[in-house]
Amino acid sequence: MRVLDSRPGAALGLDRHGRQRWIDTALIGECRVGDWLLAFLDAARERLSAERAAEIDATLALLDAALLGDASSQDAAFTLPSAMSAEDLAGLLGQPLAKEQP
Repeated sequence: MRVLDSRPGAALGLDRHGRQRWIDTALIGECRVGDWLLAFLDAARERLSAERAAEIDATLALLDAALLGDASSQDAAFTLPSAMSAEDLAGLLGQPLAKEQP
């Protein structure tokens, strides 16, 4: 969410559905108008860059579309594992690529 106003211990934010709500900021400290925050259960968990906030928003939009049965019209903000090569998947998992047995 994007911070619209703040006071000690709380911030008024605009969430991804266009709703304004106050959230607790005890875990992240003071906020300024314009900050991007990751919020869960009415509490800010992390301060985000605008780019990271856009990635998270796009990912949540993709999940919303999938839940509504319309995932085909959305592009992921990241490479889906199903589109990765075996080498990329192994690297993502931090494991060496398994060699095929003869």
